[in-house]
Amino acid sequence: MADVTIIIPNFNGKNYIEGCLESLKTQTIADRLQIIMVDNASGDGSVDIAEKCCPEAQIVRLDMNYGFSRAVNEGIKRAESEFILLLNNDTECDKRLCEKLLETIKKDDRIFSVASKMLQLKDRTKIDGAGDLYSAFGWAYARGKDRSADTSKYKKPCQVFAACGGAALYRKKILDEIGYFDEFHFAYLEDVDMGYRAKIMGYKNVYCPEAVVYHAGSGSSGSRYNDFKVRLSARNNIYIVFKNMPLGQLILNLPLLVIGFGIKAVFFTLKGYGRPYLSGIKRGYLLCHEGRHLAYDSRNFKNYVRIQFEIWAGMFKRLVN
Repeated sequence: MADVTIIIPNFNGKNYIEGCLESLKTQTIADRLQIIMVDNASGDGSVDIAEKCCPEAQIVRLDMNYGFSRAVNEGIKRAESEFILLLNNDTECDKRLCEKLLETIKKDDRIFSVASKMLQLKDRTKIDGAGDLYSAFGWAYARGKDRSADTSKYKKPCQVFAACGGAALYRKKILDEIGYFDEFHFAYLEDVDMGYRAKIMGYKNVYCPEAVVYHAGSGSSGSRYNDFKVRLSARNNIYIVFKNMPLGQLILNLPLLVIGFGIKAVFFTLKGYGRPYLSGIKRGYLLCHEGRHLAYDSRNFKNYVRIQFEIWAGMFKRLVN
């Protein structure tokens, strides 16, 4: 049985999928890996490329584009290992990525996820993300985005709010406990929601700087900002708040959330995406009535307190990130 199951969600990833799969063949623990690629009805021939370059991979073909969350859930259901590595199709992995992630998660049974050090594929001197943080403004953001890869603080392991699902290792038995990725998200911020749920239950999300992966970014959506991405991210931002915060915490944070979403509205309006952002906010509000809401459990009170201090700190860390 494999030690790690690697799940690669794919949608029209022909420009990157071969490089991703080839990099997995060089892993120092390649003989202990299971690879599952879940395809969201791609029409660009990327599945044929994957089958040719990596015949040992299991290919799951979905009948339509169900989004990131459904795709990875389909992979998790088929996984045979204790640990799950989610990997974007537009990545290339350092040969020690899986080894270092596995070493880290085995250090503590309370570790739920391990974030890798993601560097930009086209400029490997810059960081794409070093774990995700979350703030009381309702903002989730990648640590170290666009900073130098040599910045000292990103060379040190630490706890983070969540691991970016573009290259993160998860403990499957905790996934079975807290639930898989929320398919209401479709894509974007589903990894932050997952990390949030784990923290409510008292588990840890950590960052491993020795686990390096190179990430193109927006390999499926095509750009950093577009109508679809802005609308969906705004919707999911609202959903995360209403889903995970109990009423008292929501009331406490409401003034900051209003400020945070207001700043984002101005930002995206200046970028030319004001209408899709506001549309996403509206849809997020409606989704709160359709999706899940985590029931408050007083046994987790201390965890909610820790999270509150962490998201307050996240406001200030955003300024110096």
